[in-house]
Amino acid sequence: MYHHFLASVHRKNLNPVFNESFVFAMPLEELRHRTLQFSVYDFDRFSRNDLIGHVIVKRLYELCDVTHEMEYIMDIAGVPQDKVDKLGEVMLSLCYLPTAGRLTVTPHLSSDVTRYFLLDEVSAGGAVDGSDPYIKVILVCEGKRIKKKKTSVKKSTLNPVFNEALVFDVPPENVDDVNLAVKVVDYDRVGPNELMGCCAVGTLAAGVGREHWLAVMDNPRKPTAQWYPLVDSLPAELDPPRTPSVTCLK
Repeated sequence: MYHHFLASVHRKNLNPVFNESFVFAMPLEELRHRTLQFSVYDFDRFSRNDLIGHVIVKRLYELCDVTHEMEYIMDIAGVPQDKVDKLGEVMLSLCYLPTAGRLTVTPHLSSDVTRYFLLDEVSAGGAVDGSDPYIKVILVCEGKRIKKKKTSVKKSTLNPVFNEALVFDVPPENVDDVNLAVKVVDYDRVGPNELMGCCAVGTLAAGVGREHWLAVMDNPRKPTAQWYPLVDSLPAELDPPRTPSVTCLK
């Protein structure tokens, strides 16, 4: 079970003071298995909100004191905006069916991704006739690659449209253990394929990747979509090396 709260919006304020409290009711022992995440956003009435940064608090059981209130000051981990602006975005629609143990991922790519990629190719002296993108989704469980699925390649296009659903079998008892590594790749018939950008979804992901996953788990059987800024690499625990015939799914 996942719970989340939203603080009020402080408009046109460089030094907001919230003075708000949120109560999560649970047994003390449950804190051994819980993680607390704070995400700070810049509200936008007409578009999606921009993530400013986040704080992820682990070891809640050790940090809490049942006799009195504890106060901690922590640094906010910012978002590398230079990478976001450079690589573009991908939209992921996720839907989980607990009874069938099925997770469906439907990706959509913004035209900014191919445009930024070709600008890099031009600056490096490469061809400019278009890109051949496809999207690869890797199911990761306990630091190991379990399953990989990918869309078809859209050849010589600046505006790829996939309209493809990638389906993974994930039993309900494993949803807390899995994460998704999503990679946008430019296909090359002759040389190696080139990574255009990537993102991660799941409990180990930071910021929007974790929040989206929790929203999907809170709303089973309902498709939930989210735009993701692409980055040029993922942490090792979200992008492990290939391992043959490995599974942690029950």
